[in-house]
Amino acid sequence: MLMKTCVCSTKNIELVKSLGADKVVDYTKEDFAETGNEYDIIFDTVGKSSFASCKKALKSRGKYVTTVLTLRVAFLSLLTGYVSKRKVISGMSLNKTEALNCIRKMIEEGKLKPIIDRQYPLEELAAAHEYVEKGHKIGNVVITVSH
Repeated sequence: MLMKTCVCSTKNIELVKSLGADKVVDYTKEDFAETGNEYDIIFDTVGKSSFASCKKALKSRGKYVTTVLTLRVAFLSLLTGYVSKRKVISGMSLNKTEALNCIRKMIEEGKLKPIIDRQYPLEELAAAHEYVEKGHKIGNVVITVSH
């Protein structure tokens, strides 16, 4: 059985449970990587961790996946493929059409529930960016474009 552990702040615990988390770790109270638990996959969706900080929490053939592609992540993706059973993978999709079709299908089937935190008109793009950069958004921030 696949066990889904999610890491979030106290205020988001109920949200991630409603999205299907089996276990929730409140990062304001403990570091998931220091709990002694080991994971097959650690998926950092917001770029707040690193392979180095998560390595001890990965199983021997575990994978660290991040959506934030940096030179360090690219280098580690290549390096870990040769020198370690643990792997670093960037979650960036190369085939955008295929990825968007997959996401559309999951939404239509009710398997993916988008969470919208805030919406900003295009004219307030700078404010939207500032809000996201604070690192405390819950879900996605949408920019609306009108004609």
